[in-house]
Parts: sequence; structure tokens; C-alpha cells
Amino acid sequence: MPRSFEEVVLPHLDAAFNYARWLTKNDADAEDVVQDAYVRALRFFSSLRDDNARAWLFTIVRNTWYGRFPRRAGAAVVHVSGEGADERADVSLDPEAKMIQQQTVEHVRRALETIPTDFREVLVLRELEGLSYKEIAAIVGIPLGTVMSRLARARERLADVLTAGEPTGEQRGMP
Repeated sequence: MPRSFEEVVLPHLDAAFNYARWLTKNDADAEDVVQDAYVRALRFFSSLRDDNARAWLFTIVRNTWYGRFPRRAGAAVVHVSGEGADERADVSLDPEAKMIQQQTVEHVRRALETIPTDFREVLVLRELEGLSYKEIAAIVGIPLGTVMSRLARARERLADVLTAGEPTGEQRGMP
């Protein structure tokens, strides 16, 4: 039974925006990329052959981004805002623990922004979007082994950045 575009693709709007925001490092550009991607997705909806509309849409978002913003050497780093992220407070935490949690999330977000796009992209798709290695390979257009290699190197780079910039207890306001 054929399903409509709204039923199949529209539920992935937030995930597509989140992915585009990590690619572009800019909310306004991410909105433009997602808008163009959704127009393309609507136009080519009949080409969706399987049930994995999310991976199909992410491929369109990625291709739209590369089409609009070709890789530029030395492109400026723009802060990705936390707007749209899950900002719900953990009600089981006391105020001090909530503050530490927020600082940790911001620290990881800033560290992710420093990783090269090729590595950040596979890390975001795997760890934040929960896609399989096979889905990532299809979206990015690289072999499965390359996905695994980039993911391993991305994790190493992220760990290096996080440990190099880890605040001491005194910097966190603790004795």
C-alpha cells in the first residue's frame, strides 16, 4: 500500500535539521539546506525503494549541503547553537549536578565542532543519530571499512580534544 510523503519523510524533519546543523555549523544555513533537501525529496519521492526513509533523506541532505556549500579550505568555524537540542532537565539531579551536566554537554559540543567534517559527520550519524555502519556508508558514499576507520579516528580525536581541554575541579568551581 503506497504511503504519502508526509507519512514517510516528514517525521524525520528534526533529525534532518540536526544533521544539517552539524554539517553547516550554522542554523540559518542548516534551515536552507533542509528546505532544499525536502523539495528534492518530494520531487524524487517515487525513487525511495525501501523502508529506510531516514537514511535516504540524510543522503539528500548531505548532497544538498555539498551542492550549496562546496568544501572551502579554511572555512570559518561557526558555533552550533543548542537550540532545538533536547534541553529537558533531568529531574532526578540536584541543581549542582544539573549545572555540571550542562557544562559537560557544552564541552562535548564544542569539542565535536573542532573535529574535521569527514570525521565529525560519521560520528554524528553513528552516535547522535544512531545509524548503522551500512546506513552511514550509503549516506556518505564510502565503503563500510572507511566508515569504521573514520569512526575510530573520530572517536580518538574527540577523546584527545576532550582530555586536553578537560577542566580541573577548581575550574569547575569545586575545591
